[in-house]
Parts: sequence; structure tokens; C-alpha cells
Amino acid sequence: MSPAAKTARKTAGTKTSGQTVGWREVEPAPIVLVAGPEEYIATRALDRIRSQLREHEPALERTRLDASDYAAGQLEMAANPSLFGEAKLIEVSAVAAMNDEFLNDALAYAAQPAEGTVVVLHHSGGARGKKLLDAVKSNGAPVVECQPLKKDSEKIDFVTREFRDARRRIEPAAAQALVAAVGANLSELAAACSQLLSDVEGQLTADVVERYYGGRVEATAFKVADAALAGRGGQALSTLRHALATGVDPVPLVAALAMKLRTVAKVAGSRGSSGQLARELGMAPWQVDQARRDSGGWTPSALIQAIKVVAEADAQVKGAARDPVYALERAVTIISTSVSRR
Repeated sequence: MSPAAKTARKTAGTKTSGQTVGWREVEPAPIVLVAGPEEYIATRALDRIRSQLREHEPALERTRLDASDYAAGQLEMAANPSLFGEAKLIEVSAVAAMNDEFLNDALAYAAQPAEGTVVVLHHSGGARGKKLLDAVKSNGAPVVECQPLKKDSEKIDFVTREFRDARRRIEPAAAQALVAAVGANLSELAAACSQLLSDVEGQLTADVVERYYGGRVEATAFKVADAALAGRGGQALSTLRHALATGVDPVPLVAALAMKLRTVAKVAGSRGSSGQLARELGMAPWQVDQARRDSGGWTPSALIQAIKVVAEADAQVKGAARDPVYALERAVTIISTSVSRR
């Protein structure tokens, strides 16, 4: 029996509540539940399971089923032992839209999984199939949570881990710049990491990221915000006008200003180590350090005024004003001239 099959057999006899595991750490088991709407993470989890099984069983028999278009008996037929006893992988998609035939068969299968077979259920979310999910979890199946990475800190951690797994290092400032440039979509962010790993030797720096992705909308927005909060009004306005002239929408520019100001406001006046504040505020330690540097020239009253101005600009660029460009330039001007007021 292969190591993968032994792992599956061992787990089959465990009757505990399902254990949440990371998609980078998930191991083959009789049933693995991949749950959540983030398709990229689900795909990576499935790829890991598949590659682990094939490492030990090159002749792995792979079957794909669609739970929304399922015919009774397909799961049992796919899981039946083969003539030569090869390990089997059954990948089931659209579990969130399963039909009644799949629900009935899957409940019966979960109670007594086939030996030497790994079944991966991909449920993208919703209430459909809760009875099956509960049964799978109660049998001790590993659960991979596939939730979108919404916070920049989560995306930066993702980038850092991608490089660490490749035995490479990326500077914190470079990771932040990469997230700012391409962080809206996780698959695009992963592709950017892959490209940099392939094209660039040695440590990845912010200058390298700038060379590859400096023209992206998000990167331009953060350049404007960084310059404005540092009091470099001329640079902020020139970068802003260039961005607008090349077709950048005002909305992400305002969003970058708002995010930078909120970060500074969280950190300003706070005491404690970078690590302690990072845990309390849900940030990375280096983000705390940067926000502390940015907050050096800001008084509480100036921060309040700047946040109000950005809130007004946000409403204006979203339709409350006839001239959103003027509203944005006004916000940048007020912010950049508010630094170091005492």
C-alpha cells in the first residue's frame, strides 16, 4: 500500500471533529473538504494533494465529478478498487450546487470511505449541503478554508510566503509595493510572484518591483499618498496629474490616501513594541514601523482635518461634485501642507 493510501486509511478510522488546515499544509485523507469562495486557494490546495499522491503513486487514477450534474452511483463506481490496486483521487466540483442524488450518495460514502481512495469536495459556500459538510467534519476530515485575502497585511504575508517557499527573500517594502501594484486579484498576485522568481536572481527589492510593476494603477496611487503624507506637495501633485492624464480613475487614488491616513491614525500616539502593536491592530510589524515614521510630522488635529478632507473628496469623486479632479487635487494639497503643523 502506498504512503498516501496508508495516510488515507489511517485517517478513515479517526472519528473527531474536522480540523482546519492551511492550503499549503493539507495532506491526502479519505475525504478532504475544500470550502470557501476563493478559487485560487482551492486550486492550490487540490494541486498540492494531487502532486503528493502522484509522488508516491505515478499511476494514480484520477476521476472528476460535477456534483450539480451527478448521476446516482457514480461516486461508488469511481471509488471501487481497481484491478491492480492503484491509488485513486476523486475530485468533486460544484458541491455548493449538488443535486439530491449526490447528497444521498456522498452521505453514505462519508460514513464508510473506500480504502486507498482520496475524495476532495470543493464547496464554494452557501447553505446547500450543510448536512453533508457536517457529516464530513464530524468524521475528522481536514477542512481547507478558502476565504479571500481582503487585508493588505494578509496579501503581504502571502507574497512573503511565496518567496520563502521558493527559498528566496523579498524585502518588506518590495512585498508592499507588489501588493499595491497587483494585489486586487490573488491569482494575479501569485503570477507576479512567479514572474519575479523566474526573472530575477537574488533578493527582491522595491526597485525591482518598481521596474516591473511601477506603472500599475494601485502603485501610482500609493506613490501619490506617500508623497502627500510626507509633505512633498509638489511631487504628490505632479504624480497625481500624470496619473490622471494617463487615464487613472480618481477613486483608487482617494482610496490610497484614505488607507494611508487610517494607518497613521491607528499608530499615532500608540505605545508598545512593533510586534505588540501589529498583533493589536492586525498589521505587520514593518507596517507599524512605517506608519510611525509617517506619523512623525502629524498632530492629532491635523490628522482629523486630513481625514475629513479625504472623506469629502471620496464623496466628490463618486458623483457628489462636478469637478472630481479639483476635489482630489485640493485633498492632496491640504494633506501635504498639513504635515509638521504644531
